Amino acid sequence: MRTTFRAAAFGAALAIAALGVQAQTIKIAYIDPLSGPFANVGEQGLAEFRYTAERINAKGGVLGGRKLEVIGFDSKSSPQEALNQLKRVIDQNIGYITQGNGSNVAGALIEAVNRHNERNPGKEVLFLNYAAVDPSFTNDKCSFWHFRFDANADMKMESLTTWMAANKNIKKVYLINQDYSFGHAVKKAAREYLSRKRPDIQIVGDDLHPIGKVSDFSPYVAKIKASGADGVITGNWGNDMTLLIKAGKDAGLNVDWYTYYAGGLGAPTAMGEAAAGRVKIIAEYHSNVANNKAARWDADFRKAFEKQKLDFYFLRGKIMWDMFARAINQAKSAEPKAVAYALEGMRHDGEMGEVEMRKQDHQLIQPLYVFTLHKSAAKGGPKEAKIDMEGSGLYPVTDARLEAFTSAQPTSCTMKRP
Repeated sequence: MRTTFRAAAFGAALAIAALGVQAQTIKIAYIDPLSGPFANVGEQGLAEFRYTAERINAKGGVLGGRKLEVIGFDSKSSPQEALNQLKRVIDQNIGYITQGNGSNVAGALIEAVNRHNERNPGKEVLFLNYAAVDPSFTNDKCSFWHFRFDANADMKMESLTTWMAANKNIKKVYLINQDYSFGHAVKKAAREYLSRKRPDIQIVGDDLHPIGKVSDFSPYVAKIKASGADGVITGNWGNDMTLLIKAGKDAGLNVDWYTYYAGGLGAPTAMGEAAAGRVKIIAEYHSNVANNKAARWDADFRKAFEKQKLDFYFLRGKIMWDMFARAINQAKSAEPKAVAYALEGMRHDGEMGEVEMRKQDHQLIQPLYVFTLHKSAAKGGPKEAKIDMEGSGLYPVTDARLEAFTSAQPTSCTMKRP
């Protein structure tokens, strides 16, 4: 009788323990700038990711009721500080990190995650990259423990220059980029792809500037103006994008801007309506895209953050979270290695069309859009100009949709799997 009682009690304890494990929160560390010149970019991502995680949780979470929690860790835009934060993450037994702002930071994190996972089997960390687009991360530096959900710099330039090549009005182009791995990648790809597709286009200037340290871009703008350029290609982001565009506006610079990141996070507000018709962007989403299956999500997010005046910016972030949750359920496990294997090769019905996490190199293959910022339809802009960015009076309107095969680049990745 006593033995039966003990067995029953032991069984009940196991059941309670199992329920406790089932109820455990799955934590994801967000390692991005939450202070300094790029804090606005980091805060935007954190707000969107927490919002998305909460929506997933509201629908039942993952694995039959486990919740997702996003915890912010301030990288201060510094690779060394990001590594310090990674140590804190590992000490707290958090198995997932996400980051995107700064390929210099991402590169340091990839190397550190690789070392940690090799030395600590069974306690691995998985890196979900939503915006660091140095092409090497899915080529010679590819890692089983790293997945990129943004198109890399070469992929974006392939699509952008495919569209530019058809515009015979483009004659002279100036390049200006941040002086680190991503900026160098944009510069290299712009030169190579324009030379291949439009050898008649002249590169009339090529500048690299310190990242996050230039407070006055007027000397650079003066050089652009003197060069006679009719267009500028830049991969600048955050404050460096905002200040560059503002300096151009103040100097009356009459060029078209071909950008990666002029579509949000303060840049449209800084540009104002004077930039209408001049600023082009290559990205996976904007609010006025035709047949927008993300429209309800977009509107709900804007309403939720109306006081903060935040737009919905990272569709790729939503796709990342949707695929991450699906991978956990598919693997029937929250262990990083099992989730990584579930993510490999996954095809997902994204809001803008099917996307694929390419197994060979862990690069998401997705359609992209070239779009221009315009005045509203009421002020003479296109009829599609319905939703503006940041209340700036600038409305994104599609110039072209580039299908996923357009940007899908070959990879030199030789994946080493555990």
